[in-house]
Amino acid sequence: MKKDRILKLCTTACLVLGIVMNPAGQLEAKAAEVIATVQGTVSTGTTSDLLKLSTKEGNMEIKIDSGTDASGCKILLPDKKVSVSVSHGSDGYLHAVKISGDMQITSVKLDSSTSSVTGKISEKTKDDLLYFNTAQGEMEIKMDTNTNLSGCSFLVADKTYTIVCARGSDGYMHAVSITDGVTASAAVASGLTPAPASYVTAATTAVSGTVNDKTKENMLYLTTKDGEMQIVIDANTDSRSGMVLTPERKITVYVYRGSDAYMHAANIEGSKDSSAADINTTSKSTVTGTVGDKSTENILYLDTPQGQMELKLDTVRNVTNCKVLVSGKKLSVTCTRGSDAYMHAIDITGV
Repeated sequence: MKKDRILKLCTTACLVLGIVMNPAGQLEAKAAEVIATVQGTVSTGTTSDLLKLSTKEGNMEIKIDSGTDASGCKILLPDKKVSVSVSHGSDGYLHAVKISGDMQITSVKLDSSTSSVTGKISEKTKDDLLYFNTAQGEMEIKMDTNTNLSGCSFLVADKTYTIVCARGSDGYMHAVSITDGVTASAAVASGLTPAPASYVTAATTAVSGTVNDKTKENMLYLTTKDGEMQIVIDANTDSRSGMVLTPERKITVYVYRGSDAYMHAANIEGSKDSSAADINTTSKSTVTGTVGDKSTENILYLDTPQGQMELKLDTVRNVTNCKVLVSGKKLSVTCTRGSDAYMHAIDITGV
């Protein structure tokens, strides 16, 4: 019995010693050892799995895996300067052990109201300014040291993200948080989908007037008592309460000065009636046409090859590929008949 216990103890000791001294175990430990630290700029084509780095010695391809320490830098956008500690991998690639980079510090005060948008980051992005491509157009969103990136693996070009943003005292939208993929709250990007808050802040000024017939989708010409104003309509504009910008429409616009010296529309408000009509969503039809000059916030006059249709706008659920409706804009409209005998628009898509 005593000899058996001694034998078992010796066997266990040998096994432990064998695991510690095993050459394979040594190789596994060395795989994560830093062999060099390289500096360079992120190149086009970088993904969340592969970092393409341009250095003074040449171009490098460095794999990113679950063990990579990205606490010092999650932003891998073109021309971003980074420092990368690398190790040899058993697959023949260099692997990123740790990625570090600088973030520009800002002291901009943000509004308490936020909204979510979804889209892809453009390669035009420079430093702390994101060019964000959404269904409604391109947005410019700033990042700072307070931006929460815990919800995304890495920030790379041409990948889908959801950004919660708020307007800053500098007139820009700022990223409060960035998350991989699409979240439910990102539905605000669909135009008339209810949003949690308005874009209007204390930094905006309200102006009232009538829409000039020169108005385009990206530029509102507003005739006011003090003269004509040119107001940029961009992806940040909240147009849910004032979509129809046909000639002579009376509207109120909340504006702020942009970095391009133009006034930008933060919010557009028109006059809209309430409705008590019931609609039958089981029987729908889709028509294509252009916005007529007589259109208002209440009724869309749609010019089609078969004639002009009157579509009520009180039950619109989604608006895609257009921020506002201007005269001559081509649309595809899904509609249904209501209990008031009118046809009601349900979904509107810019063509």
